[in-house]
Amino acid sequence: MKQCLIIIAMAAAVLCGCRKNNVEPETAREEAPRYVALEDVARIFAGLPIGVEQMGEVHDAALESAANGYDEEYLMKDLFEAPGCGVGDLPSKAREYRKPLRDLLKEAFSTKAEGGAEWLDSLMVSDVQIYWPFSDSWNGSALPVITYDPGDLATSNVGYALKADGTFDKVMVDEEMARERPVWVMNRNSDAEYKSLEMRRREDPSWGNGGGDIIVGPATKAQADIKSLILRSFTAKRQYDSWFAGGAEFFVKVGSVENFKASTEAELKLYNPTITDFMIVVRRKQMGEEIPFNAILISEWTSKLTNCAFMIVEDDGGSRTTWKANAVVKVNSKSYGVELEIPLNSRDDIVWRGSLTRSYIEKYSGEVGHFGDIDLILELI
Repeated sequence: MKQCLIIIAMAAAVLCGCRKNNVEPETAREEAPRYVALEDVARIFAGLPIGVEQMGEVHDAALESAANGYDEEYLMKDLFEAPGCGVGDLPSKAREYRKPLRDLLKEAFSTKAEGGAEWLDSLMVSDVQIYWPFSDSWNGSALPVITYDPGDLATSNVGYALKADGTFDKVMVDEEMARERPVWVMNRNSDAEYKSLEMRRREDPSWGNGGGDIIVGPATKAQADIKSLILRSFTAKRQYDSWFAGGAEFFVKVGSVENFKASTEAELKLYNPTITDFMIVVRRKQMGEEIPFNAILISEWTSKLTNCAFMIVEDDGGSRTTWKANAVVKVNSKSYGVELEIPLNSRDDIVWRGSLTRSYIEKYSGEVGHFGDIDLILELI
């Protein structure tokens, strides 16, 4: 119990620490409610009487997030407002727990003087989450080691190994430990604002079922030269970030002019380029595995479209910018470049970008293509 008392004492410092900013007072007052240090969150959670029920709550959320096409994560917003919900779930899917984590947090701060409620409010609206790598291997009883993302591509960090008597041991945590026993990493969410490929499929069947078939009906004579470009599978061969930050969020971006049939230069001006842009989350355990997708990249590729702009990035945030590229179309045997601006972030890792021609895709349709650290199977059908 001594260690629990130390953690509670630390909480008092955390309540003041949430205002620690080297900015003008006006700005500090605006930002303070959202400033939550990851190390502080890990210390607070390590002092809670976490048991199998709370483990089950986080486990439910992590598996739901993964099923929805995201990483194994539990947003603090959901922890407070929709216990057990994963990223992408509606609040109506919240589950009933006898003693959810939010209640343990509120009880831990119930005896605090001024500032306790403010810190909990800050935690709830922050981008902090519980990341549980390899959560599907949990044995249903082991308690977690709680740590946090130290940044700077670190491979190990201090953690708090919880024990059944309510105390903990300080240990060093690395990815190997996370594979062998449950580890909760307090880190920051980077993918919840985007729709995963799985969520897009649920909204629009034309995206296709992963591992299933995309059915294209018989073409009429007028449609005979129209094909669809399909991403059959995706294999990531390396991670770009520290394991504390979670898996990789890849964005596949394709710029083209769909269903292009112009036969004069005047008609060319009637067409606007389209950009397909979607996220693929590759969890740590999926690295090197071929993941079936069957997602349509270009739904109507006619013979007049000779190439498209193609880019894969791994998301790292930063300011919004664009890649200026061209898609090429043919009118009366003449080729014209259609300008495209494909969005990306300034700190994104560019895995591959360039032009894909129809002749290249037709030649290697259905075969593995190497795009930097990514292997893709593309197909025109």
